[in-house]
Amino acid sequence: MADLDDLRTRWLRALLAARDDDSRAPDPYRYADALLRRWQEPQRRYHTVEHLTAVLDHIDVLQEHADDPDVVRLAAWFHDAVYLPERSTNEERSARLAERALPEAGVPDAKTAEVARLVRLTVTHDPADDDRDGQVLCDADLAILAAPPSAYAVYTAEVREEYHFVPNDAFRDGRSAVLRQLLGLPRLFRTAYGREHWEATARYNLLAELEMLST
Repeated sequence: MADLDDLRTRWLRALLAARDDDSRAPDPYRYADALLRRWQEPQRRYHTVEHLTAVLDHIDVLQEHADDPDVVRLAAWFHDAVYLPERSTNEERSARLAERALPEAGVPDAKTAEVARLVRLTVTHDPADDDRDGQVLCDADLAILAAPPSAYAVYTAEVREEYHFVPNDAFRDGRSAVLRQLLGLPRLFRTAYGREHWEATARYNLLAELEMLST
């Protein structure tokens, strides 16, 4: 179970670090609470506060690879803030939410734009070679792919639950296409840490899931 008080504290640290001057900004916790309500919506099974916590934990591991780790942390908070499994516009709507909320919360325009850019990058998880912040966010988001077999099985079951309204054959075809797209990337992980510690295991998990879906 995610520690909501700890998450609120982590939000506060990232937001205050990103602000230029917080003297006139509203109470920062109101934004944390609004986001946490979104992350606890009933349609979610995998994209929950536990996923948010895991992504933030992985950013902590990878922070030395980022140019602005706190901006990456804010992007993590927003990257699935809008999540309706039946829609394909979640990342765009999440980015627009960041573009509305962060200036009001005291974050400068340039950092707000960077958060929104990073959120939109999670559509493809394919950052440029010189995009250090994008690499950290994408690696942190995809780190579940390198989980031990039991945790990976829980992840895939939760994803299936989120798409419970999709018939089995259609889900199998769609999920297989996602797996093939990921496996087709030259590298799943772009940071040196991700390549060393997560790449091989993640590819094994993806290939095993793809084989299972094809039988």
